[in-house]
Amino acid sequence: MAEQANVRITDARTMRALAHPARIEIVEYLSYTGASVTATECAGLVGLSPSATSYHLRELAKYGLVEHAPSQGDGRERRWRSTGSSLWIDSDAAQPESLAAEQALVDLYMTRDKDRVRDWMARQPQDPREWRDASALMGQQLVMTAEELAELNKRIRALMEPFRMRDRQAEAPEGARRVVVQYAAFPMA
Repeated sequence: MAEQANVRITDARTMRALAHPARIEIVEYLSYTGASVTATECAGLVGLSPSATSYHLRELAKYGLVEHAPSQGDGRERRWRSTGSSLWIDSDAAQPESLAAEQALVDLYMTRDKDRVRDWMARQPQDPREWRDASALMGQQLVMTAEELAELNKRIRALMEPFRMRDRQAEAPEGARRVVVQYAAFPMA
């Protein structure tokens, strides 16, 4: 499959359509892996029935976030794939409806990210020492210009690029695990 571009979400309707935990998980999985899945396969990923997952896939397709993929069998199965390799949320600051939809979507992401950190903290004592030592929760306050912050973000993206899931799954080194990197950089008040 050829490299896909980022999907930029600018309208409130699409943000509201995405603002569901199962839909976010579906879109992220398909974007990050580059895989195509059936609703039944996807149901196992999000913990829903195949019919509920099929509904969510159709809704995501309505807003251009997923699309039908070529069949891998006899053509009777309906496969789905992402329309891009990542999502960018870019609301119109002049539109209150757009800002409200973005805030609801960001709140959902932030809640999910906090839950992931709490889950890691609860299970880390059972994980091997090497994974506990390699993991990090950190926060720093920096003094930067907007241009410097943009450059820092660009460099961090470049550092993560060689480890992207969609590019490494087939040839990941032995012992490799899926890792989430949560990164936020913004000016303080």
